[in-house]
This record gives sequence, structure tokens and C-alpha cells, in this order.
Amino acid sequence: MVLSTTAHQEDTAMLKTETPARDHATLDQYPTTELVNVFVDDQVKAVEAVRAAAPRIAAAITAALPRIEAGGRLIYVGAGTSGRLGVLDSVELNPTFSWPHGRAVALLAGGESAMFVAVEGAEDDHDQGAADLASVKVDAGDVVLLLAASGFTPYVLGALRAARSAGALTIGFSNNADAPVANEAEIGVVLDTGSEIISGSTRLKAGTSQKIALNTFSSGLMVRLNKVYGNLMVDFRATNAKLVRRAIRLTAFASGADEAAAKAVLEQCGYHVKTAIVALIKQTSVEQAQALLEASRGSVRDAIA
Repeated sequence: MVLSTTAHQEDTAMLKTETPARDHATLDQYPTTELVNVFVDDQVKAVEAVRAAAPRIAAAITAALPRIEAGGRLIYVGAGTSGRLGVLDSVELNPTFSWPHGRAVALLAGGESAMFVAVEGAEDDHDQGAADLASVKVDAGDVVLLLAASGFTPYVLGALRAARSAGALTIGFSNNADAPVANEAEIGVVLDTGSEIISGSTRLKAGTSQKIALNTFSSGLMVRLNKVYGNLMVDFRATNAKLVRRAIRLTAFASGADEAAAKAVLEQCGYHVKTAIVALIKQTSVEQAQALLEASRGSVRDAIA
């Protein structure tokens, strides 16, 4: 079922994200410096909206953790700006935390080409959202993140309802209260950013708030999955010269060894930072360090305790 544009407009007509901002009615007449300041200052409201939603984001991490620990996937679903932000978050998990590509799936209304060229009508297709979700064989072990600034996007709602039918955990992100994306998800995260300076352009602070919320959710989840030691990024792949240097610096910093010793151990373990840190601190072999990490479910802190 493709929801008509008219019906979609009727659903969203009175939403805060669609309401003109009365305090900037002469925006087109602002001097350029003032124009820039207004845009920048308005972004502060994105941070405030995410801070207000922090308890819901924490609840989402807690609910997602058991499924992800058991081997489930993170599946992002969205359209337009929201969908592209979901793609971005999913793609960055592998280089940052060595998260397997197959366990971070992003579905974007209009398909992969919509990442680069807007496919505006695709968001109105409820059935395609359900079909796209079914195509990745979602099941009860998965965590599905539904992203829609309005909270009414038919494509996202189709995927949401299909995810619930499959038993997956659903987490809905919306920039409007009392919208179905948040209300129908098991955990709804409302990012109340209000009206936009350019009326209806949710690529502004609504988009910023979604980016912050997704970063916070996925990074918090990765911390709980032992991808971080202290506040150090210790579970990444050293796939280029910059990352090799980073691996050496972090290993030396975390273990207290000099960089030469850190590099020597890293070379023995294929530049796996966790293994090198444990081997250096425990003064043991790479093989024993790997065994300690496996026994501690990947936690550097527990492995060296």
C-alpha cells in the first residue's frame, strides 16, 4: 500500500517539525553573520532534546544488549535525511569497533541510490518498508532502529510493523511526540526539537538530534560489549598507516610500555590492540592473552584483573 501524499500531509500538518518558526519570519533579510549565528545557535536545541531523551536511550541500550550479545543484528530503517543518518551510523561501527558488517544493516527508502540522489516518493510506500525488512530475514534476535523525524513516515511504519510481527526489538526515534514511530515501537525515543528555522527542513536540528542520539545509542552499546577499555578505543582494525600509529599509541598508553615494546607485541598479534594490552600488562604470551580475553568475554579490564 502506497500512502497518498495528501493523506501523509494530513497526518503531519500540525506537527512541531512542520510548524513555521515565528521568531525568524524575516530570515531571508538577515545579514550573513547573523544568519550563520542563528543557524548555529539553534543547534543547541538538538543537544537539549537528546539530553531530555537520555533515559529512553539508556533503556534502549539495556533492552538491546541481551539480543546483541546473543548474536543479533542492528537494523536501521529510515527515509531521506533520517535514513542516511542510519546508514552513516551503521557503516561507522566496523572501523570504530570492528563490528561485523553483516550485523549492522541499513535500509533506506528508495534503495542504495537514495543515499546520493533524493528519491522523495519512496518514503510513502508502507508495503515496501515491510518488504525491505523481510528481505533481510529479520527475526526475534534482531534490534530494529526506526528513524523518522515526523514520526509518520509510511515506509518506516511498514518496517516497524513487520519487525514487531517477527518478534524483533523495535526502537523508534521521532522528533514529534505522540507519533506512531515512537508510540508503536517497544521503546520510543522522542527528540522534541520543535519547529525548524527553515520551516519543515528536518535536515537541520532534527537531523542533528538524530545523529547525536544514534551515536549515543550505538557507542553506549559498544561500551557495554567491551569494545572500550577505560575511555580508549581498543577494538578497531589497523587497516592503514594512521590506524597503525593509533594502535601503537593506545597500546603504549594503556599498558605503560614504550612504543617500541607496544609495536613488537602488536606485530605478534596482528595489531589486535586488546590482545597486546593484556599481554603487556600481564607480561604473558599473545596466546595466553587471547585466552584471557576469551574467558572474560572480550573485557580487557576483567582479563587483567
